[in-house]
Amino acid sequence: MSIGRLPRPYGRSGQATERCHRRFAVAHEKDPKFGRTAAGVRALCGEQKCITHSAPAFVAVAGAERRVLTMIEMAGKHIFIAGGSRGIGAATAVMAAQAGAHVSVNYVQGAAAAEKVVAQITAAGGRACAVQADISEEGSVEVAMDAAVAQLGPLTGLVVSAGIFEGLPVQEMTAAFWDRVMAINVRGTFLAVRAAAQQLRSAAQGGSIVIYTSTAGQRGSAVYSAYATSKGAQIVFMRSMAMELAADRIRVNCVAPAWTETEMVTDKIDAIGREAIVNAFPLGRIGLPDDIAGATCFLLSDLAAFITGATLTVDGGMDMRG
Repeated sequence: MSIGRLPRPYGRSGQATERCHRRFAVAHEKDPKFGRTAAGVRALCGEQKCITHSAPAFVAVAGAERRVLTMIEMAGKHIFIAGGSRGIGAATAVMAAQAGAHVSVNYVQGAAAAEKVVAQITAAGGRACAVQADISEEGSVEVAMDAAVAQLGPLTGLVVSAGIFEGLPVQEMTAAFWDRVMAINVRGTFLAVRAAAQQLRSAAQGGSIVIYTSTAGQRGSAVYSAYATSKGAQIVFMRSMAMELAADRIRVNCVAPAWTETEMVTDKIDAIGREAIVNAFPLGRIGLPDDIAGATCFLLSDLAAFITGATLTVDGGMDMRG
């Protein structure tokens, strides 16, 4: 077993962190389920100067490089993820649970997929539930949130991951096509945020709302113009809600991914050409769901307590937008 060393700028803190990671690697090799929560990592750590919780680190276990994720503390939080049964939403559900949060996994039709995410979380010692709702339908998400709160306690955060990514040239688009994109991506976002705001205000403990927009909503997109318009609308709505809900200590932000490896976009990536898309990323790869989940968990956590009204672009440098 070899342990990768941290850069020397970390100094004594880096040495302490390496000792922590060495103990973690040994424990993880004996039991792969060990240390999947922030509490589990800290219980083993014991190094006062360990920087595990403020910088990423890497260890190699049995010859295979493993990433030890920086664990953001989310114990005591209950996060409702609209569209949490697959892709980025599912990755965020799992990562939030790893950080200690209780997670409600919302789905429209994919009950089996949602239950699979819940099973993954509970198998690792977390708490989660699956709740059905079509967030674009008036009243549906309120019922789902009430059910989630009854099972997991007061809501502290919302992630709006539900959405569709479809495109047509303007001459081929129908009004029905346009309306469907807006209904799911914009109306659904509005209804989910409205329901969450009511829950968060009732709990009177503040909270955090994260909406998944897209780099297409920042710059526009040929063929996917309806999608880009819906994503731009989400950004403006987010800023408006950040202003409106600030008095209740409810923060509202967006995360804007570029191309990300999910079922929703795989066929589109292949149609355009995977190599061409990869070459457009300065960091040399297409995004992964965990890339977006990490940014989301940061915004949901108390580390982002003074951040609201912002769009965090997670795009591997593709657009270089702030």
